[in-house]
Amino acid sequence: MLLRTSLVGSYPQPDWLIDRKKLAGRLPPRTRAKELWRVAPEFLEEAQDDATIRAIRDQERAGTDGEIRRESYSNRFATALEGVDIENPGTALDRSGHPNPVPRVMGKIRRKYPIEVRDIEFLRANTDRMIKATVPGPYTMSQQAQNEFYNSEEELVMDYAAAVNEEIKDLFAAGADIVQIDEPYMQARPANARRYGLAALNRALDGISGTTAVHLCFGYAAIIHDRPSGYSFRRFPDSADLD
Repeated sequence: MLLRTSLVGSYPQPDWLIDRKKLAGRLPPRTRAKELWRVAPEFLEEAQDDATIRAIRDQERAGTDGEIRRESYSNRFATALEGVDIENPGTALDRSGHPNPVPRVMGKIRRKYPIEVRDIEFLRANTDRMIKATVPGPYTMSQQAQNEFYNSEEELVMDYAAAVNEEIKDLFAAGADIVQIDEPYMQARPANARRYGLAALNRALDGISGTTAVHLCFGYAAIIHDRPSGYSFRRFPDSADLD
């Protein structure tokens, strides 16, 4: 028997769509980074559709859409939720210990509308292969936010989990064959992941009957210097996300 695999991650976005110099000169954004796009806002969705179709054709055997529309693996979902102030970002330490602008949580976290459903509908309409959707995990989003509303991180992460759960159900209804939850901060901050992150992950998967996966990663190889002997990597500086 063969182990089924699929391609996961961001496809290099074309030069005409995104400013690669600006992208390569910063860590993946946690707040919106509209300045990265070369296309005017009123034409951006159409341009992303065109670039996504090109990526689909390249990746049809793998079954992803290249995640052309996102600036990083987490910010597109996290900044679309109710309860966050994205115009006045807060600060949190990233996995390398550096401060990074993040959403400021000022109210109860709720999902206002399906965030990635159109992406899956578009992908489903343009390929008959198996397709996968990805969403950021509740624990990771809680670590990439400045909490100014909740009494505890446990409360915050469980509301993120409820939002992720709603999204996953809608993604399956829209035609996704697999939904992946990205939880890199479980690797980076395992103590709190054990304390409440796993419970949040279970909450995000509550009542889900489709095929799901959880993605953890060691970190951004280009900036992680304390790695095991013999560890090597290939860098793709023109990709929106090196996870």
